[in-house]
Parts: sequence; C-alpha cells; structure tokens
Amino acid sequence: MSEEHPDTEAVSAGTNPVGAVDASAEGGDIHVVDDDPAMRDSLTWLMRSRGLTALTWESGEAFLAGADHARPAAVVLDIRMAGLSGLDVLEELRRRNTVFVVIMLTGHGDVPLAVQSLKQGAADFIEKPFDPNELVDRLVVALAESRRRLGAARAAASVQERLQSLSTREREVMDLVLDGFLNKQIADRLGITMRTVEVHRARLFDKFAVRSAVELAQALARVR
Repeated sequence: MSEEHPDTEAVSAGTNPVGAVDASAEGGDIHVVDDDPAMRDSLTWLMRSRGLTALTWESGEAFLAGADHARPAAVVLDIRMAGLSGLDVLEELRRRNTVFVVIMLTGHGDVPLAVQSLKQGAADFIEKPFDPNELVDRLVVALAESRRRLGAARAAASVQERLQSLSTREREVMDLVLDGFLNKQIADRLGITMRTVEVHRARLFDKFAVRSAVELAQALARVR
C-alpha cells in the first residue's frame, strides 16, 4: 500500500533538547524511506530525540512522487524494499539531477550493493545495526551539503541565463576580454572602434553584475 502523504513528525521549539538542530528552520528536509514500519518509527523517534523533523515514506514510489524536490534534503534510503529498491530510487534521483544527498541503510550481506550505491551517487552507507548518534550526525552533514548543492545549482542557472542574454557581439567581446586582450586589441580584432568595445564591455559587466574581468571569469567558472 502506498502513502499519499508522508507521516510528518514535527517537534515544537519548546521541546527541543539543548543543542538540537532544527533542520526545517535551517532550510531543507530529512526523508526516511523504508518499507519496514518499525524502522520508520524507530528513525522518527531518533530524529525527534535530536530535535530534527523527519518525513517518512513506506516506499520508493511514494517518496519520489511526494517529496519536494525543489528543497534541499538528506535522505535515509533502505537498500532492500518491495517495489522500487533503494538502488532504483537512487538511479531515478540521479536521472533527475537532484540536489538530495542520500545515505543508504543496509543490512548484513548487503555491503556489495552498498558499494554499488556509492558508485551510483550515494554519499554514504550505514550498516544495520547502527549507532543512532552517528547516523544523525551524518544526516546533518548531508543536509548542509544538499543546501550547498542547491546554492551552486541556482548560481549556475543564473550565469547560464545571463549568458543567453548576451548579443553575438557582446559574446565576442567577452571571449576576448577573458583571453586577456585590451580594448584596443579587441577593437582591432573585431574591426570596430575602441569606443564600441567599451560600450559592449560595460554592458557585459552590467549584465553579470561584475566590475572586472577577474570577477567575470570567477562568475563563469560556475558553468565552465
């Protein structure tokens, strides 16, 4: 039976233990994907004990359909499940170019599969039985990494959008600026006046919100 909505365990600020981390407050989700109800309950309790909010899913299908893929997230993913396996879910996340960071949960004898999951993009794997505090610590790190990935993806998308806004001439000037040519040299190469180069250069810098060729190169490094 698949879930239409996740079981959400929210913890009020007043009940958080000292030093606990509220993942939702920092931005992002923690997902527990496991077809074993006892394991989901156990992990949910574990998250609550550390002041974390967890969304639980009883199948890979429900998780893929219901999770908010626009938000950063750390995922605890069981490797053996009915329906889509953990590796199947991992492959689908990779196909979607997700910013989610996945930790595989595996039982004894699944280590070769866990190693395979690392090759498919999982950040880590933990064997059952596991140290509860170690798992939570790894999830907190994974969530921070997911937030970093999302920030980098947004920055790269912004640079791509700015590149597409350039005219053909602005693109030519940009390439020569990045190659280190001076305005007069660019004018000679393109057969235009130095004043025209200056205008294109100013527009180029304005579109990228930079003040120098160095800053322009740093911005473009996000997509090159």
